[in-house]
Amino acid sequence: MTTEERRRQILDILNSRDEPITGSDLSKKFDVSRQVIVQDIAVLRAKGINIMATSSGYYILKINKNDRNIRTIFCKHKGYESIEIELGIMVDMGAKVLDVIVTHPVYGEIRCPLMINSRYDLKKFTDKVKEFKAEPLASLTGGEHIHTIEVPNDEIYEIILNKLNEVGFLVKD
Repeated sequence: MTTEERRRQILDILNSRDEPITGSDLSKKFDVSRQVIVQDIAVLRAKGINIMATSSGYYILKINKNDRNIRTIFCKHKGYESIEIELGIMVDMGAKVLDVIVTHPVYGEIRCPLMINSRYDLKKFTDKVKEFKAEPLASLTGGEHIHTIEVPNDEIYEIILNKLNEVGFLVKD
């Protein structure tokens, strides 16, 4: 298999999935090193393909599907425990947390893909944050941030808003 064929197949895999796939899984599939996959992803990105990298792996965000209910939520809180509570409320109600966005006064909008779909994903994310002692992105904006989420329906979205408001995390427009 040539390098171009492998890259085309990686792109096919990413386009066919709604969930991330790890570089390690791709490297096993193509019998190459993980570093080769990282380089392949970099080349595909350089060609203008919007491949996101998360702690769960690589994916191509497909927000424009007509059958998806994509919403945003504006929150404010601080600390790791608050992150777990906030994201837990969302995933417990069946939401998929697609990303987190902050608006920095100098750098403008900073968006980080999350792709948290379950308590399992949430635990992997928070464990990694703690392991690397990573500051939350929202620490750049005093705790203010926006999440893009996918919800099953409007009723669930309203329940999530109410629960976030009850714990004091929801910023009202």
